[in-house]
Amino acid sequence: MTDPADLTLDEIRSQLAPAIAENAAFDGWGEAARDMAADLAGIDRDVAALAYEGGALAMIDAWFAHIDMEMLADLPPEHLAAMKIRQRITALVEARLAAIAPHREALRRAIAILAMPQNLAAAARLGWRSVDTMWRAAGDTATDYNHYTKRAMLLAVYGATVTVFLDDESEGHTDTRAFLARRIDDIMRFEKAKAGMTRRAQRRPSLSRFVGRLRYPVV
Repeated sequence: MTDPADLTLDEIRSQLAPAIAENAAFDGWGEAARDMAADLAGIDRDVAALAYEGGALAMIDAWFAHIDMEMLADLPPEHLAAMKIRQRITALVEARLAAIAPHREALRRAIAILAMPQNLAAAARLGWRSVDTMWRAAGDTATDYNHYTKRAMLLAVYGATVTVFLDDESEGHTDTRAFLARRIDDIMRFEKAKAGMTRRAQRRPSLSRFVGRLRYPVV
């Protein structure tokens, strides 16, 4: 086992993130939650403070990154490869929610912090990172405007689903799963319609080609 004194700051952030989240449910995303996690791991409190010098945002950032890693570990590439794209995205979102499920109060407190005006940019960055991770895991390789539209839509869907999830007391979070399924259906319908419009645009006569032929007729 690695001696805590030999850990890098990045390793400390990663290691302490889950324990900080557990404490944050009761003590908030502050020094008390961080110090208790450090004590449990045998890490000097001052070193932990240095690792999270960004305060609550740094702690939430590290926890969200940890949740993303849990999501990917739960759905390895060979498992996702056997699914259709819709199933992949659904499974990834559900896996992320499952990883968060034991810490819903910590998530509520995190969202309250991220909703502060001064933290909106950080909130957008963290949300975008998670949905980008999902799309990449699902096999998306788009580099044009589709790259951004897919992520923007999933970010909206994920945000709405989390709102439902936080107050969902149904067994196995069935209400959340049903809500997510409906929203994913909306994305798939939009993508299908967008693909149809693109194909129609490609088949549409080109005015520039027509004018060119008038000027330089084919002989």
